[in-house]
Amino acid sequence: MSEDCLFCKIVNKEIPSTIVYEDEDILAFKDINPVAPVHILIIPKKHIPTITDITDDDFELIGRMHAVAGKIARDAGIFEDGFRLVNNCRSHGGQVIYHLHFHLLGGKNLGGI
Repeated sequence: MSEDCLFCKIVNKEIPSTIVYEDEDILAFKDINPVAPVHILIIPKKHIPTITDITDDDFELIGRMHAVAGKIARDAGIFEDGFRLVNNCRSHGGQVIYHLHFHLLGGKNLGGI
C-alpha cells in the first residue's frame, strides 16, 4: 500500500466508496464521475502503479481481475449487450491515479466513447 494513494485509501476504507465487489485481492466500486450508465473501477488491493509495473507474480491477479469484470458485467445486466474494459497507462494514456485500475463501462452503445 502507498499511504498517499487515493485507491489505497479506498481499499483501507479511509475514503468511502460504493463497493460492488470485494474479495481478498480485488476491489470494485462505482466511479464518482461516470461516463456511462455503468462505470465501475476494478482495482487490485496490492498497490501496482501502472500496467507496466506488473510482474510475473501478478499474472494470476490480473487474470482474476478480468474474470471479475465479467462477473460484475453479468450482475450489472450489461453482459449480453456488451461492455468495454479500459486501462489508461501513464500521462499520455490518460492515467490520473497511479494505482492500476480497469474501467468497466456499459449500459449504452459505446461506439462513440
